[in-house]
Amino acid sequence: MAKMKEIYQEKVVPALMKRFHYKNRMEVPKLDKIVINMGLGEAIQNIKILDAAVQELTLITGQKAVITKAKKSIAQFKLRSGMPIGVRVTLRKDRMYEFFNRLVNVALPRVRDFKGLSSKSFDGRGNYALGIREQLIFPEIHYDKIDKVKGMNIVIGTTAKTDEEGKELLRLLGMPFRN
Repeated sequence: MAKMKEIYQEKVVPALMKRFHYKNRMEVPKLDKIVINMGLGEAIQNIKILDAAVQELTLITGQKAVITKAKKSIAQFKLRSGMPIGVRVTLRKDRMYEFFNRLVNVALPRVRDFKGLSSKSFDGRGNYALGIREQLIFPEIHYDKIDKVKGMNIVIGTTAKTDEEGKELLRLLGMPFRN
């Protein structure tokens, strides 16, 4: 079992039950899924960027990335519907907990001038979104082997009903929020 999942079951669930007065363990919010997305607008001119992005995202997450295609045509960007424009991965269960553990304990502390994450990025239903400017903060990526620095969006989906419950869940799991 993933280390973060054990922490959730042993420490986080009792703390949340006490804080929000849940009557049943099944009411306690938990991590549902983590979606990592890389939008690559440069893929319109250079299609080889997508292959590198798929490899890097697969290395980071441990699961093969899927190439996403444009839904609409936008003439100003020379974009046609159906053109490959990004990559994404949806993590669930043990892989999700492993990635969350590496994100919180390894990757985020490696960000330059890191002061903590904003607590304003919740969507109203307990889900949290954050953006990362460069993929180099993950130790799996070697600096010599990348051709271009790419950012990514990470959305952490929870089963929490409110932002307050979601924030408390993530805080107890070790997410470094600003004061």
